[in-house]
Amino acid sequence: MIVRLLLAALAAGLIAGMAMTPAQYVKIVPLILQAETYEGGSHDHGAAEAVSSTAAAGPETAEVTASAAHGHDANDQAYDEGDESMLGLGRLGDTVLANLVAGAGFALMLAAVALIAGIAFPAGRDGLMRGLLLGAGAWFCVQLAPSFGLPPAVPGFPHADLADRQSWWMLTVGLSAVGLWLVALRPEAIAKALGVALIAAPHVWGAPVPGDLSSDVPAYLASAYAAASLATTLFFWLLLGGLLAHFLSRIPEGQRA
Repeated sequence: MIVRLLLAALAAGLIAGMAMTPAQYVKIVPLILQAETYEGGSHDHGAAEAVSSTAAAGPETAEVTASAAHGHDANDQAYDEGDESMLGLGRLGDTVLANLVAGAGFALMLAAVALIAGIAFPAGRDGLMRGLLLGAGAWFCVQLAPSFGLPPAVPGFPHADLADRQSWWMLTVGLSAVGLWLVALRPEAIAKALGVALIAAPHVWGAPVPGDLSSDVPAYLASAYAAASLATTLFFWLLLGGLLAHFLSRIPEGQRA
């Protein structure tokens, strides 16, 4: 029954989203705050708070969300100097809410992919491994593959135009998903070769590059942030895939269609 599928996906997404918050506060937020100290003296503290919350909020590509928030002028009236929240819930509240919404959305997406691809999740270790592999595949498409051209970047790091980056990111995610499906689920050699070509295509084309690559942010901080972002999102996607497999395995087989 479709209602049970939706409930199983939502339960998995909400749990994974909630679990993501402490991981971000341990690994991601301290690096964002440290990077903000290298920005210019005109940097607005209220905007910094909003950026920290936004960049840490979702398991999607951190560089897009952080850059979108930093795209505002430092004197943008949308953020008052004393504000610590974009939604009035405080930084922690904003982060939790964003993670819950993102977790639920990504869980529904994974459930739809599993349903369309005909992936079944039997009870026990077999189903759990399938869920983990599904989560790992999603992490590759949504996080790892785009990071080859657009690595997660801290505030103050140079960026290309936001619209260009978003377009390239969406194209890369889509081609990576189709390519991974061909490589992993199609037996034909030509399909696997086409899959590899689709995964490589956006990187051969190249990600948008900013005109000025200079930055006051130390390289070690930028690399630590990229590694931490990829590690925490891997944790999220594996947890999401495992939870989704667990909950879907509890639905009677005759009611999964």
